[in-house]
Amino acid sequence: HTHTHTHTHTQQTMKVTSLVALALLGTLCSAGIAAAAEPYVVELDVVLSKNKGKKPKGGVVKIEIHPDWAPVGAARFKEIVELGIWDWGRFFRVVPDFIVQWGIPGDASVAKEWKNKRIPDDPVVETNARGSITFATSGANSRTSQVFINFKDNASLDKQGFAPFGRVIEGMDIVDQIYAGYGGDPDQGKIQEKGNQYLRKEFPKLSYIRQAKVASLLPSMTGEDTEGEGEDSEGGGEEKDEM
Repeated sequence: HTHTHTHTHTQQTMKVTSLVALALLGTLCSAGIAAAAEPYVVELDVVLSKNKGKKPKGGVVKIEIHPDWAPVGAARFKEIVELGIWDWGRFFRVVPDFIVQWGIPGDASVAKEWKNKRIPDDPVVETNARGSITFATSGANSRTSQVFINFKDNASLDKQGFAPFGRVIEGMDIVDQIYAGYGGDPDQGKIQEKGNQYLRKEFPKLSYIRQAKVASLLPSMTGEDTEGEGEDSEGGGEEKDEM
């Protein structure tokens, strides 16, 4: 009889221990999620247009990322920015009064690698208001590296499952000036296959991202020399692309 009693007691103790462990795990998880959910800012150094011998026209677009709006999308966005796969990437689809889209890497070998790196969908928590940023999709659970910024309030996209994960907090005037002359003409299949080589040849006026960085990691943007250096290195980078 005593034996049974002890056995039950041990079971109870184990049960209590596992409950404590679960509670602790719960606390750790929510702490982890809370830490991951801290908003952070990403800066896009955007070149709107470039004329030989003149200083490129452009500026910095600051985007505040909210992981609590769409945790999976926000994590993927951070991964993309930290890996630098968007540097020199073109804004290849610009539909005035609707959206501006980009995200296929300018380097064709990198684009190939990212084409099928899909992530699961996030539930839609926020609306696609003007200035919000959202991943483009080709169906359910198909988000890879393409995103868009809404030029106006596009609430109709909410019902279609497009989940914003951040919003422009500075530089929306730059976003509004992104070159729109080609509309949606650039062929996404060809961008995937040939990258910037195709875009520079066929659509030379496209605006592009010189660099995307998580703000805390961004080098100081002061001084005009940096702009000059950026221009030179872009020239070099662009030529390398073509080989």
